[in-house]
Amino acid sequence: MFPDLNSILNSSPDNFREREFILLSDRQADASFLIHHYLTFYLKARCKVCFLGLVQSFSHYSVVSQRLGVNLTQAKEKGQLVFLEGLKASPGVLLNEDTSDTTHTFDYLRSPCAELRGLFEFVCKSLSQSGGEAGGEPWAPPVLIIDDLSVLLSLGVSAGAILDFTHYCQATICSQLQGSIVALVRCDDEEWDEDEESSSYLLKALTHQCSLSLRVEGLSTGYCRDIHGQVEIWRRGRAEENQRKWNRRTSYWGPWMPPGGHALSAYAGRMAAS
Repeated sequence: MFPDLNSILNSSPDNFREREFILLSDRQADASFLIHHYLTFYLKARCKVCFLGLVQSFSHYSVVSQRLGVNLTQAKEKGQLVFLEGLKASPGVLLNEDTSDTTHTFDYLRSPCAELRGLFEFVCKSLSQSGGEAGGEPWAPPVLIIDDLSVLLSLGVSAGAILDFTHYCQATICSQLQGSIVALVRCDDEEWDEDEESSSYLLKALTHQCSLSLRVEGLSTGYCRDIHGQVEIWRRGRAEENQRKWNRRTSYWGPWMPPGGHALSAYAGRMAAS
């Protein structure tokens, strides 16, 4: 999707790091374009993908991916993509109208002590199944993508339960299956919030788990935050490498308009050292 971003990260669908925990975050900006990027990136890389769509529908991602050269419907039909549509399934679970296995997956919506065991079991079942395209090679290492982890806080799930979920997912997917995780956390509250149930606390805790962090921020120059911004890139490694990467800011300009008219930022590949 963004060749210049791939160049900075030294990755491509034909050559990418395995066992990654990629943490996406935003503040006064919209990082959802990175979710579209990684969804199409890993499908083009022939990875088996489990996508937890907690804030957007399958049709939304399907239309945007179609413009990026990937057909999500075909990916589902051939078993490469498993898409959990939270918006569609949640009402039936809340109203006790759904008696399928989906109820167990979303049991945190009705439990007084919400935990994500059912969701974790769904992820493991989806990504542990071997196989590949009919008559072809097996799929590349599996990938879990979550379009918004922070929305679980507003549904009554504690930050501790979310951190347990990501920890077990990392141990299973990254360590055992040699795969990767991509998760987005939105942080609209204050820069430092001592509340342990805030999105900023969740973001700080997940930063200690991740191997790569991409943080989208609005520019301080007063440009429209839906169109203009910057991406701060940090990769875990040697201390001096961390600092160099953390201080590097990659700017992107210009609107990218997917169906629906919501302006997302198109990457222009301009990079400036702070």
